Amino acid sequence: MSISAIPVISSTGLYTPPESISNAELVASYNSYADRYNAAHPDAEPLTHSSVEFIEKASGIKSRHVIDKASILDPDIMCPRMEERPNDQISVMAEIGVAACKDALQRAGRDIKDVDAILCAASNLQRAYPAMAIEIQMELGMEHGFAFDLNVACSSATFGIQTAADYIRSGNARSVLVVNPEITSGHLNWRDRDSHFIFGDVATAILVEAKDIAPAQHWEILGTRLKTQFSNNIRNNFGFLNRAHGGIEQDGPKSDKLFIQEGRKVFKEVVPMVAEMIVDHASTLGLNGADLRRLWLHQANAGMNRLIAQRVLGHEANADESPTVLDVYGNTSSAGSIIAFHLNSDDLTAGDTGLICSFGAGYSAGTVFVRKVG
Repeated sequence: MSISAIPVISSTGLYTPPESISNAELVASYNSYADRYNAAHPDAEPLTHSSVEFIEKASGIKSRHVIDKASILDPDIMCPRMEERPNDQISVMAEIGVAACKDALQRAGRDIKDVDAILCAASNLQRAYPAMAIEIQMELGMEHGFAFDLNVACSSATFGIQTAADYIRSGNARSVLVVNPEITSGHLNWRDRDSHFIFGDVATAILVEAKDIAPAQHWEILGTRLKTQFSNNIRNNFGFLNRAHGGIEQDGPKSDKLFIQEGRKVFKEVVPMVAEMIVDHASTLGLNGADLRRLWLHQANAGMNRLIAQRVLGHEANADESPTVLDVYGNTSSAGSIIAFHLNSDDLTAGDTGLICSFGAGYSAGTVFVRKVG
């Protein structure tokens, strides 16, 4: 293996669940639950109805894809219910991850035998062990190399890209699949008006390779940077040590074993942190806002992306400069910026420079500057 090889993104892949929930469907389900709760708890503070207008104003989200629509919309359930699979059958997270990987391999004209490593980089791993990445490796038929899981919440994909790029640079691998299967519907409290609309399910994959074996058209990785800073403002306390106490409380919509956040604090603290990180990283690469043809930002909140893009570019970004998939996919955690890149990069020409950026719980943030080749 060559030392100091140049890492590039050869291709990306995407798997989108066939079922989608509109804001109107989601609101009808939540409001039905709220009415039932209020009737059963006349002495408690009543739950306020949600609305399509509230959701779109708060987030910019209009719909989201999910693995199990019927159970989520059922006011008696309001969470995905998937039949547990036997150990000799592929897990649902590995299944959608494999689909995204196959798409990325096909788009690059690459065979799995050419891949040296697989990193499963995602917020919500289906189990503690065996690693999801190793199951994906097995299902893809990759009989060599190595695989492992990586979790840095919504920044998992960019952290995975830097890890893969470092393997390429060091000569420890020539071709690495970074896969982001995100079944975020499982960690969302669908009974919480302030967050019941945020997340959706999806899987993405990024094929990171040495430049000399990449297809003629690829994206050179100009630079990567990672940042973490501890914060309790986005949190999920469910884990194997407290699994007996997890799940949604039946007598109320609040549970710290599911997704919780201090949204206004997150907005106030993350926007300047990420914007400063992008500008500083760009300057070390000899770039500024005017050099960036497109920003593929984490798809969490339309308002956050608007402010970050404005601080980076020096003006309010249009849809071409900072495309969004948030309206259709919702927040898909680590996969969001990769979906935006996957669906909004083919039209760029050789020499165009852009930024893939993620940010989320931790706090964590990652920047990947890329330039199109070919």
